[in-house]
Amino acid sequence: MTTVRRSAAALAVSAVLGVAIASAAAPSAAADTTPSPSAVLPAGLFGSGDPTYDGVWRQSLALLAQDTAGEKPAGQAVQWLTGQQCDNGGFTSYRADTKSPCAAKVPLDSNATAAAVQALAATGGHDKAVEKSVTWLKSVQNPDGGWGYNPGGASDANSTSIVIGALAAAGEKPGEVTAKGGKSPYDALLTFARPCGGKDGGAFVYQPGQPGLVADSTAAAVVGAHGEGLVVKAPGTSDTAVPACGPAKTIEGAAGNGAAHLVTALAKTGHLEAPPMPGSDDPAAKPDFGTTADAVVALAAQGLGEQTKKPLAWLEKESARWAKESGPAAYAQLIFAAHAGGADPRDFGGRNLVTSLNALGPEPEKKAEKSSGSDDSDSGKWWFYGALFAACVGVGVLFSGRRKSQR
Repeated sequence: MTTVRRSAAALAVSAVLGVAIASAAAPSAAADTTPSPSAVLPAGLFGSGDPTYDGVWRQSLALLAQDTAGEKPAGQAVQWLTGQQCDNGGFTSYRADTKSPCAAKVPLDSNATAAAVQALAATGGHDKAVEKSVTWLKSVQNPDGGWGYNPGGASDANSTSIVIGALAAAGEKPGEVTAKGGKSPYDALLTFARPCGGKDGGAFVYQPGQPGLVADSTAAAVVGAHGEGLVVKAPGTSDTAVPACGPAKTIEGAAGNGAAHLVTALAKTGHLEAPPMPGSDDPAAKPDFGTTADAVVALAAQGLGEQTKKPLAWLEKESARWAKESGPAAYAQLIFAAHAGGADPRDFGGRNLVTSLNALGPEPEKKAEKSSGSDDSDSGKWWFYGALFAACVGVGVLFSGRRKSQR
């Protein structure tokens, strides 16, 4: 999903459409501003920006990205995330005071909860926390089978998609997680699919009555339609042909249409663009790094490996400044895109995304490696003493040993 978090898409939609979103959505990753000098960031948290709107989100993405890159996240960082969970299993965007129960008036956040589930499931050892969160997510499923950003809010493509990813990460079958009326998350996603033809033909809108930033919701929905999460399987060497847009009678057909829409949108420049925010002095559209990375992940989920190459190459060349300014979630998203497109996150346009991400939080736990010099020395000692013993007592038993390296 997006660097800036799925709930940030809601904020962008409200700004573009001039409508009010019930919940306080997260700012974009680029707005990861440094807190005031008096603010003290909690130990274990990734990033130096104010965590009020995206603390759990960026932490979850950072941990999941480290795991994807083969790193073992620091226990302190994982503990910070588990400490954010409310008693009922849900997560808010950020809890400054974790010693007190979650306040009833503070809205819980389906996006943050779903991201946390994926991170905790990947790092392992947190089955109870994952189970509690999944139970909570199921309890706030809307009658149409989808989810809104906050419980009780109208379902949207972005929130529904990231919850699908959480369900899959927890070992659930998303299509079998149904609301009381029998609707599944895939039923909800189909309601956001646009018919072929026209400007947004084949795309997924944010909500039926609020198109929003269509590329963003389309990338999210294509991933969700395939039952995937923030980290998708790379398509490998075999490549699927770009599907032709057709009637979206099934979720598979709708996903194909959405992927084809993204391919068309990326064809000219290799990147997506975001319209200027209302009131901006600059009316020109700007490159949308986060959604371009989302699109790479979505195309990989569709099996379009060949189609990921152009946007991935653009990200390798152009995303350095954006990631540096935006913080840990941005580096995480680039790692997800590199993984999906078969690129090396440690040599991404000449940059090491993993090192850059690690520098923004607690250092990952070191994975102890076998030291051949130490092991050989130990073996030599045991051989010597065994041979000496055999020579002294006439017993032909030689002792040799090799200590196993510890993790």
